[in-house]
Amino acid sequence: MSEHTPTPEPAPEPASAADPATETFVAHRNLLFTVAYEMLGSAADAEDVLQETWLRWVKVDLEQVQDQRAYLVRITTRQSLNRLRTMSRRKEAYVGQWLPEPLLTAPDVAEDVELAESVSMALMLVLETLSPTERAVFVLREVFDTGYDEIAAAVDKSPAAVRQIAHRARRHVDARRPRQTVSPEVGRAVLESFQRVLETGDPQILLDVLAPDVVLVNDGGGIKQAALRPINGADKVVRFLFGTAGKNKSLITFTPTMVNGGLALAVHLGGELDGIMAMRVENALVTGLYYVRNPEKLTRAESETPLTLR
Repeated sequence: MSEHTPTPEPAPEPASAADPATETFVAHRNLLFTVAYEMLGSAADAEDVLQETWLRWVKVDLEQVQDQRAYLVRITTRQSLNRLRTMSRRKEAYVGQWLPEPLLTAPDVAEDVELAESVSMALMLVLETLSPTERAVFVLREVFDTGYDEIAAAVDKSPAAVRQIAHRARRHVDARRPRQTVSPEVGRAVLESFQRVLETGDPQILLDVLAPDVVLVNDGGGIKQAALRPINGADKVVRFLFGTAGKNKSLITFTPTMVNGGLALAVHLGGELDGIMAMRVENALVTGLYYVRNPEKLTRAESETPLTLR
């Protein structure tokens, strides 16, 4: 099943400074993309949402808009909610495990702790367990610090209802999100050890890098071979990794990269990008591995995507 049909890029760069609607949209474009991506987990769908936002924005009487940024976020949220409901049907028919689309990010994303956590593979997977409205409310409130009145206007709920939804969503996420963040230095050391072990092929040393209850989630989308269910436990993960790498050992290379504000390995097979393996590190051990092989989700893995909370 095709994950996505490409659509035109929204809002061309302004040809002149005489178009305030275009100027405002372009000024907030990275923010709107980040909002949509955090709600959807898909860059392709986020781009579609921005296209739809743009088409509605150019019809707005700007003189009637007091806060143009808030108004744009409101349109983006509504379009994202519509898209989330469409995506839920798509995911029901998806082959195997569904992972967010990995985005190659600049070092400044990793340096912004709040932004890096909000787009991390680990948290994005937790957000998948929320209802569409809960996810929208959580993202706007907890990530972008949006006021309850603004969120209420975006999701068509009362401010009192939004407060209840925000509380429920926060409690749900807090119970499932990673408990500890590690310093960049520790993260890099773990990544280097993990890469070295994969390249040398020593299963015992790999066991020393993985947490006993490590989980590996593999997304091939029915296009590339992948485990159809999460793989739980260090022994099983080791067997899977070396079983997969062993078949093409002479052709596989691993390159450190930065996706979704966190450390990852770009896996190349015969010189071509085969997948992105993002990781969650806690207590200097790998507790989560997220391996995206679906080629339709790798289009943003080789050129940086700008993200921002502001």
